[in-house]
Amino acid sequence: MYNKKFWKQALLALALFLAGWFTFGGYAQAQGKPEKTRLTIAVGGKNLFYYLPLTIAERLGYFKDEGLDVEIVDFAGGAKALQAVVGGSADVVSGAYEHTLNLQAKGQQYQEFVLQGRAPQIVLMVSNKTMPNFKSIADLKGKKIGVTAPGSSTNMMANFVLAKAGLKASDVSFIGVGASAGAVAAMRSGQIDAMANLDPVVSMLTQKNEVRIASDTRTLKDTHAVFGGNMPSGCLYASTAFIQQNPNTTQALTNAMVRALKWLQKAGPSDIVKTVPESYLLGDRALYLAAWEKVREAISPDGMMPADGPRTALNTLQQFDPDLKGKAIKLENTFTNTFVQKANAKYK
Repeated sequence: MYNKKFWKQALLALALFLAGWFTFGGYAQAQGKPEKTRLTIAVGGKNLFYYLPLTIAERLGYFKDEGLDVEIVDFAGGAKALQAVVGGSADVVSGAYEHTLNLQAKGQQYQEFVLQGRAPQIVLMVSNKTMPNFKSIADLKGKKIGVTAPGSSTNMMANFVLAKAGLKASDVSFIGVGASAGAVAAMRSGQIDAMANLDPVVSMLTQKNEVRIASDTRTLKDTHAVFGGNMPSGCLYASTAFIQQNPNTTQALTNAMVRALKWLQKAGPSDIVKTVPESYLLGDRALYLAAWEKVREAISPDGMMPADGPRTALNTLQQFDPDLKGKAIKLENTFTNTFVQKANAKYK
């Protein structure tokens, strides 16, 4: 029998429930307990500004606030961190977005879910010691180029710059030198003729005029000049299966990272040096802070993937990567802004 009063009350209760759900940003699922509370994040060169949001989230306890026990394992470069997650020794990678494209080309589905950088911050620099007469990228033919690790984002950037100058990757020798003091030593000793690396390594070498810059992507303007659009860089990515099986865990990770990104937007120099480990400063606090100012705008303010970012990244890789030339990559499967949107609603 139809009861008008009953149904009116029921519909009102449903409307109030839905209103409350949407008012709180749709967190009915996301605010549930993380499916996996103990996690391993692989990173390649944790001391770099490229990964600073990860360090901030860790040092300020943001992962713990989200109910996560996170272990961060540092590798010599992004390619090594990628191997860890593909091999099963890590759950998530803090690395370059471009790896999700390479993985899909190989039949492996991985997805970016929170962006750390909106510019690569990678600089290709040439040694004044071994190449005092350097005039153009073409002069690098037959030379030794240092990268954080073979196959890493620094290697990709170097490949792209070489391709634009008409050179192939096989025209040079790539050598893994890491992302800290070892990279600086390799350049100073003459072990390499050029290097693609990031700050604070770059600033350590430029301050004494030991290198000259051949290509720079530390600012949005320079990034657009090199790549022709917004080029996403550091991010957290994981297998699509992991994200689908652990949505609450993925949301918790994203919440922590977005909170760190917002902290960095307001942080002063003293806040930065008080938060990062002493080893990050490489023995020169003033230089570290000067380097930070050069890359500050490269840090994403909100963790969102820019609309043209995935296409710019794919176009870049297709210039030199035979595995991606002519491949039909489903860009919509390589990233998601869903978790970031919810995190930004929570941490305004």
